[in-house]
Amino acid sequence: MFDIIYLLEMIGVVAFAISGMIVARSKNMDPVGVFTIGFITALGGGTLRDLMMDNHPLYWIKHQEQPILILCMALVFSYWHRAERIRESRIVFPDAIGLGIFSILGAQLALDLGHSWFIASLLGVMTGTFGGALRDTLCNEVPYIFRKDHIYASISFAGCWLYFVSQWYFHNETVPLTIGLLFIVIVRMAAVRFDIRLQRDHG
Repeated sequence: MFDIIYLLEMIGVVAFAISGMIVARSKNMDPVGVFTIGFITALGGGTLRDLMMDNHPLYWIKHQEQPILILCMALVFSYWHRAERIRESRIVFPDAIGLGIFSILGAQLALDLGHSWFIASLLGVMTGTFGGALRDTLCNEVPYIFRKDHIYASISFAGCWLYFVSQWYFHNETVPLTIGLLFIVIVRMAAVRFDIRLQRDHG
């Protein structure tokens, strides 16, 4: 199971880093800016989670291959001329992947450290959303988590609870992990595709 989780972590890092770098390139940032935004998007949520739970050393410090991978990706994005043509709207899919993976894995880590389902779900949401919120803030955009026209944090929260209930029902890891992850990714993509919102303006 460790190998599956580690693979998911790396996929999540790549997905969130890509979403950050697409936005950074759209803002005409230099290679340092592209790396910084990619790094913060991919690892910001996990860093906040570890600080909140006093979990030291921080996960990415123990696994330096993650920031090294982001650095290599940033160099490619910075000098690949076609990256400039990638529209910012293209971040939706990699962002949904990162949201799903880090929400579920963040919640599971909190459970492993003895926290309740409720606290674990909050920490899962924090892990899944904080990096993207920092990305958007630093790029002078309103973060997805604060936009009325985007269902974002609520999907992460619901996905974490679906994961917990599935664990209780199936008594294993693989099936609940798959259910929680697919729920978050599919619902997030559907919300964007069909313009599903929690609140709409009237008048």
